[in-house]
Order: sequence, then structure tokens, then C-alpha cells
Amino acid sequence: MIDSASWAERLGGATFLAQTCFRAHKVIRSNGAFAPAPLTWNDLNEIVAAHRLEPPRMRLSRAGESVPVTAYSVLRTSRRGVSWYQPQPAELHARLAEGASLVIDAIDQIHPPVREAAIGLERFLGTPVQVNAYASWTAEEGFGTHWDDHDVVVLQLEGAKRWKVYGPTRRAPAWRDVEAPAAPTGDPVADLVLAPGDLLYLPRGWWHAVSADQGTASLHLTFGLTAQTGAEFLAWLCDGLRASTTIRADVPRFGTLQERTDYLSALRKEVLAALQNPGVIDQWERSLDTTHPGRPRLSLPHLASVPDEPGITVQLTAPRARIDQSEQAVTLAGAGNEWTFARSVAPVLRLLAYGRPVTLAELASESGLTLGQAAEVVTTLVAGQAVAVVGDPT
Repeated sequence: MIDSASWAERLGGATFLAQTCFRAHKVIRSNGAFAPAPLTWNDLNEIVAAHRLEPPRMRLSRAGESVPVTAYSVLRTSRRGVSWYQPQPAELHARLAEGASLVIDAIDQIHPPVREAAIGLERFLGTPVQVNAYASWTAEEGFGTHWDDHDVVVLQLEGAKRWKVYGPTRRAPAWRDVEAPAAPTGDPVADLVLAPGDLLYLPRGWWHAVSADQGTASLHLTFGLTAQTGAEFLAWLCDGLRASTTIRADVPRFGTLQERTDYLSALRKEVLAALQNPGVIDQWERSLDTTHPGRPRLSLPHLASVPDEPGITVQLTAPRARIDQSEQAVTLAGAGNEWTFARSVAPVLRLLAYGRPVTLAELASESGLTLGQAAEVVTTLVAGQAVAVVGDPT
């Protein structure tokens, strides 16, 4: 499993966060840390065969344009009138050989090893992560020279791929912006080839062009990082300010000039007072971490409670849940909920917080709780959608 410690080690830990993140691109050559790969060609073949992945979830792109789905799929209709496009292997192969690239969005939602890698990166960088898979066979650029509105971490899995990287032409462009960045001119700031296991970090807004021009089929994953901008921060701040009568009051659209001036003065005072709190960014980050739903998962067949069987295996599904401890109690906040337990439960919560699957026997052993007590804690967290049963005794 590619966990947060693995990501931190490969990317550079605190040095990466302080000096590279949001600032510049970085290439990290492979040292075998990501073997085995979280996605293989066989995995990809099985995913396409087993799932109905229609555009835009699965698509072909060539020269920056989407290839019509009818060029590689046929429309199927069930006897109950449900229709879907089914890829035809021979036609899809032909489009790829002609220069198209294959893309599967959010592959982390349907392939567990990629999902675990995404969770590990989310723990390290503190923001939601979506993973897309890209496969290419020719030197033709499937998407042209383009930029993304979010930072990305690229993991090359199979073959090799050339990346021409250009600097940003607009600082911190966003998906909702007042203007679009101008196309880059001149030579790229980097022209590099990624081999299996290599990583590339690109901040949002950095232009790039990608091609499989090394004579081998290429497969890579792109981990897209949700941007947390000043706009999102201010939106959260304004939501909190609704406790103020001034913020909730109607804007004096029909008032006199003096009434409007007084209103703006009062509004400014409320906002500036909130921004002068030195801990306000910490509060915002905590809110992001503890209210995000994470990656909810069913715990079937256990509907009402988790049985106190030692081999029951559970896992935290809210990767950025927060733990706070006092002399008397311990609190877990995550997935939009908060639970307070006796201090003796703290080892259980900390073991869950590592993110790996863990058995009830391990939770009980590490905490000194009985198996039944550990099962009760887990049952509470399963009901709150912060933990899921991921394995039963065989």
C-alpha cells in the first residue's frame, strides 16, 4: 500500500511542503518505492470489461478533442430499455493505434490499490485527491499544450512518456476566474521523459504537453489535488459570520447614501475582526478536514452493530479525521461528526488514524479494552460513516 509515509518520503516531506508545493515543478526518479504498481495493463483491461464507463468517465482524446464514442463503441439496449455504449476491442485498439489516448476518470473509485494510494496522498497533503488513468501509444499529443486548474502528482507505471513543461502565464489560475491564461511562448522550462516509478509534481496553471514518443505503450496515473484557495477560505469565513446580525441583515439597496456607507463600515468591521484572529486559518483547515465525507463504504452484512469477533477487519474512511485528547477524554472528529470517548479509547482511535486495515483483536490488544468494548467503539464510528468493515473472518 502506498501510504502517507511513502508519499512523504518520495516527494520530500516537510521540505517539499515548504519549498516546492504550489511553487515549482519537481521530478522524482524511481527508487523502487512504488513496486508493485497500483495499476497494471491487466487491471486496466479488467476494469474496462467489468464496468460501464461511458464518456466522459472513460473517453478517447486525440489532438485535444474527444473521439466520438461511436468510433469505438456500439449502442446496446437491454430488454428493459436500458441503453449504454459498449467498447468494441478491435475498434478501440484501432483508434489508439491512430494516435488517441485512453482516459479513465476517478479510477480510484473502482480500483482499490489506486484508492489506497490516493488516500495516502490525501493524508500527506491534506486535501481531497482524484486519480485519473492515462494510456497512450504514439508520439501524438492527446490533449495538446494545456494547463490544469489543480496541482497534480503524476506516477508513471508502464513504458515511458515525454513531458514538455512550461511555466504559468497567469499566477494561480482557477476554474472560476475572470480571465483565461495566455498560451505560453518560447521553449519549455523542462523537457523530460518519465520512466516506470518516476514521479512528477506540477502546480496548477503550469502548461504542459505530453506524448508517448519513446516507442513503447505508456500508462500513468495523475493524482489531482483539490485546490484550497482564498476564495474557498473567504466563503467558509462568511458562513461563520452568519452568527452576526450585520451579516444576516438585508443590504440597504433602497437606503440613503449615508445608510449604505454605515452598512459598509459595519460589514468591514465584522470581516476585519474575523481576519485578525491569528488562528482563523487553523480553524478553517480543521473544518475542511473534519467535515469532508471522505470515502464512505458499506459494512455489509453488518447492519446494526459490528460483532465482537477478533478477525473482523475495519478501516478509517475519513482520511483527515482529527483526534483531540484531554486528561479525561478523547475526541474524534471526521466525516461531519464528532465523538467523545473515555481516554482509554485513545489507542483505538490512533491505530485507526494510521489508515491501514486493522482487526478488532489488534484494537483490543493495543488499548487494553475488551473485544466487546472495541466492537462497541467501532460500531459507533461505522454508524457515523467514519469507519467501515473491510474484512470478515474466513
